[in-house]
Amino acid sequence: MEEQRERMERVKRRKAQGLQDRYLYDYTFANDNGQNPLMEKAHAYVEHWKEAYRDNTGLLLFGDVGTGKSFFSGCIANALPDRDVPVLMTNFPSILNRLTGVFAEERAAFIASLDDYSLLVIDDLGVERSTEYAMEQMFTVIDSRYRSKKPLIVTTNLKLEETRQTLPAQGFMTAYWNGVRRFSFPVRTSGRKEPWRPKRRRRRL
Repeated sequence: MEEQRERMERVKRRKAQGLQDRYLYDYTFANDNGQNPLMEKAHAYVEHWKEAYRDNTGLLLFGDVGTGKSFFSGCIANALPDRDVPVLMTNFPSILNRLTGVFAEERAAFIASLDDYSLLVIDDLGVERSTEYAMEQMFTVIDSRYRSKKPLIVTTNLKLEETRQTLPAQGFMTAYWNGVRRFSFPVRTSGRKEPWRPKRRRRRL
């Protein structure tokens, strides 16, 4: 009983650290409405996590707004802590906010801390400001993750063929998208808008 209680507390702490936005707690397999056949891939990713971690296999989820990319990745981010896997699900605006106005040593320490998580999930990539500073920080995070040889899941509303057209196809941005692609397996979410959502709507805080 004591071991079970300690495990539950550990899982609770992992989720509190890795799922910092409360609405993400609703993004679970239990709340899947069953209308999205691609959710089988999310289940498979969790079931084969050891292989994915060993082979540094990530996912690049792309598709239109409202097609369930965040729910898909959120289900994975909620399931893995139950298996004692440290996961962080965040977005680049949040990362940039943490990096703004701090010394170089603090920036380096924060970026390095992202690699403490066995899985890093970055939601809505491409919505951040396309300034030179933002692009440099984005590339640094992606490159650090690649060097850590740990999986990364990325969601974006951009289509693969649009990444070079919509975003500046030069400098840090080109390297940054190439970095995402080189160790993430692409999965396209498509079909009717919002074909899957949690069974219960999240409450607005």
